[in-house]
Amino acid sequence: MRAAWYRRFAAAPATVLVAVLVAGCSDSGGEGGRGEPALGPVAVNPATVSISLPMDAYTDSEAEAIRMGRVQESLVSQCMARYGFTYEGVSSSESAAGGVSADRHAYLFGLADPAYAEAHGYDKTAGQGRPAKPQAPKLSGGAYTVMHGEQPGKERAPDALNEEDAAKLDSGIEVGGQKVPAGGCGREGYRKLYAPTKDSVDLLFSFGLAGEAHDRSKADSRVVEALHRWSACMDKSGYSGIKSPYEVIEKLGLESDLGGPKAVTAAKADVACKREVNLVGIWAAVEKAYQERLVEEHAETLALYKKQREARFRLAASLS
Repeated sequence: MRAAWYRRFAAAPATVLVAVLVAGCSDSGGEGGRGEPALGPVAVNPATVSISLPMDAYTDSEAEAIRMGRVQESLVSQCMARYGFTYEGVSSSESAAGGVSADRHAYLFGLADPAYAEAHGYDKTAGQGRPAKPQAPKLSGGAYTVMHGEQPGKERAPDALNEEDAAKLDSGIEVGGQKVPAGGCGREGYRKLYAPTKDSVDLLFSFGLAGEAHDRSKADSRVVEALHRWSACMDKSGYSGIKSPYEVIEKLGLESDLGGPKAVTAAKADVACKREVNLVGIWAAVEKAYQERLVEEHAETLALYKKQREARFRLAASLS
């Protein structure tokens, strides 16, 4: 069945090709009986920066994540200051190396940029340097207790999932005559930003849905077929036995030199094969369809999540 479908696929003109992909699979066995979702337009070898997916509206970009990290550190610093401690945090230097990428889907389907492959192979940090991971400030005994809400050598004090509950919870710890918040200032900073109320939606909810959509897309017959053709192309290019773009580096033993000549040659073949079979275009369309399905299924929770996310941005603006 799949071989026959592929022969029709390979021989079809572009307009028919899109129609075949859009129709998808009518089998009702998967996806809770709903079958594989129909697709919208299938772009031909799109630049990943141009890909827009439904869950993008609910997940932070790299720049937004860094900004929120700084806001959280600011809230922690404010809490520590109540007890007379100065805390500067570690997030301010996290983006110092080469700026922030605006392409949130650059590696969603593996390396896809032919110019980058030719210049840098699989080295994602090319031109950015390799800064040492920032070290958390060393804390004195009292500062440690305030930060973590626990006393060294003693049983961990109770914590709370949200700030509403934390306000009612006695940590049983005092520093300088003041009660330490449940979980310490580290947890208070997190709760004020991401879980201020009992109905706060888990920060990872949207990421979980995006991950679920991606897992479903990998099992979709249209992606499976495209991956099969990509793998066959890689085999013809001298890289046999590679079934997925995610395993190229490991299968070829490139971990120690991601930007070396061997990696560059493999990366060029990898991207060329993706473009030959339009892997990124097909996979992005399938991914979008599964995300749309999940957005529909979780519309109420996502609406609340989006409202709370907007409140976080307002808090960030008030602290800047």
